[in-house]
Amino acid sequence: MELRSVEELMDLLYTGRHQHALRTAALLRRGRPADKELQVAGLVHGIGPVLSPADEAGRARSAAEAVRPLLGERVFRLVRGDAGPVAEDDVQRLRQADEEGRVAGFDAGVLEDWRTVLELVAARHSRLGAVD
Repeated sequence: MELRSVEELMDLLYTGRHQHALRTAALLRRGRPADKELQVAGLVHGIGPVLSPADEAGRARSAAEAVRPLLGERVFRLVRGDAGPVAEDDVQRLRQADEEGRVAGFDAGVLEDWRTVLELVAARHSRLGAVD
């Protein structure tokens, strides 16, 4: 499955465990407020179980491939979990926020709060794709 719009992605996020995703993204926003792609990776990394419920080993790959056309290569690599040696720090930050988000007990807002950020990242990727 390839997501082609923020609306499709929002629908998918609502289907999954979005409270954990919200906490993960909020933790990343606190630590790296300017890095929207990292925050978005934290928000969408958990859609794998919705896309591939029976394939536990392939969930990260499924999630990464689904968001790649919409959110770009960096988000793809972060969600997949192997961003390469230059961005290994970012992969570690995402993993740490994921773990903290499982136990953190704070109000991380609602999914709708993230629509604009998703639209910004998607629009940026779209513009960069047009230039390539």
